[in-house]
Amino acid sequence: MSLLRFINKVLLKLTYSLAMTIVAITVMALCLSALTRFVSGTGYDWLIELPPVLVCWLVFPLLGPLLKEGSHIKVDFLSSNLSERQHYFIKIFVNVIILAASLVFLKAGIDATLLYFRLGQLMELELDIPIWWMYLSFPVGFAIMTLFSIELLLDVLIKNDVEKKDTY
Repeated sequence: MSLLRFINKVLLKLTYSLAMTIVAITVMALCLSALTRFVSGTGYDWLIELPPVLVCWLVFPLLGPLLKEGSHIKVDFLSSNLSERQHYFIKIFVNVIILAASLVFLKAGIDATLLYFRLGQLMELELDIPIWWMYLSFPVGFAIMTLFSIELLLDVLIKNDVEKKDTY
């Protein structure tokens, strides 16, 4: 469990660093595009096209860290009406569903990435970026989410096990 926590801690820092870098690049590209259009009257299309290309690398890798921090959109109306035991089972149920879904999407992302890698297609942009590069963010993001969901599931199971031992 400590190895998983260490890996997830490193992934959390790397993911947030990647996200900050992508946001900085996006802002700079859009500002530079506006500046070049203002100064010269013409601009570079790739400066406009770059931010949407980077969005997938911003969104998918952040799924796991946001899940761990509880920053996903959620409606929390059951917690106040449930007993501790019911709350425990709901946490297990939700974490198992998240783990199963992340594994399904991981497999789908790997399949899509390999398909576009074999096709060798490029995006129709000024920059020659292979399409598979964008699709690679999908399995990377869901692999990270899988690791974080395993940690969350184990946390719920281990925490309850510790609480049971304390009550005896």
